[in-house]
Amino acid sequence: MNEGARHNGRVAVITGAASGIGFGVARRLAAEGARLSLWDRDASGLKRAAKELGDKTHQVALDLTDPSAVDRAAREAAGTLGGIDILVASAGITGPNATLADYPVEEWKRVFDVNVHALFYCNKAVLGPMRAKDYGRIVNIASIAGKEGNPNASAYSASKAAVIGLTKSLGKELAKTGIRVNCVTPAAVKTAIFDQMKQEHIDFMLSKIPLARFGLVEEIAAMIAWLASEECSFSTGAVFDLSGGRATY
Repeated sequence: MNEGARHNGRVAVITGAASGIGFGVARRLAAEGARLSLWDRDASGLKRAAKELGDKTHQVALDLTDPSAVDRAAREAAGTLGGIDILVASAGITGPNATLADYPVEEWKRVFDVNVHALFYCNKAVLGPMRAKDYGRIVNIASIAGKEGNPNASAYSASKAAVIGLTKSLGKELAKTGIRVNCVTPAAVKTAIFDQMKQEHIDFMLSKIPLARFGLVEEIAAMIAWLASEECSFSTGAVFDLSGGRATY
């Protein structure tokens, strides 16, 4: 298969697409021929992303924690672009760095609203268009924190563990269809999300990576591009590490 044309004719929905990993994945999939529907709450960021990726890029500014808005966005994307073949659920937040004893209840709820509930809404919303073709690739962005648990980040760690569990469950539910569901568990990747963290937490994460550096957005996008392709045909409900050697299982 010609990698440059690997995603020709495919329609990809990418959440959190205005920046960071989401934008990096959008750029990679566009280079491989995919047509894009970019979803993010940052309307101005979406416009900048669409300008770089091509004027015909579909974009939806929405609150992903609103299930009705997510359903409307999925219908609009499928109607405009002729279906949905790929979902990359990248939108997420870290929440504050605090001990569990001091963790604000409202912040805990907000982390789960964005990292778990919104991802659930997006996974659910694309299943209709994917089932209509009996084809789909869903890639959820989890984190190494969901496997190992980072201190002073209980909400983030627990939310990403939930993403792993959801992915495994949905992958098994759809195993006899043409839809594959997998997730990736990156170690820290230096993006704007670092702005939400304390420096000591950033230093802790770096100290845990044997490669002694943070991951690159381009490295994450390369793995996701394969998981989102036809070539990923025998993996589902699986967890793919991108941890610089940190992962121990």
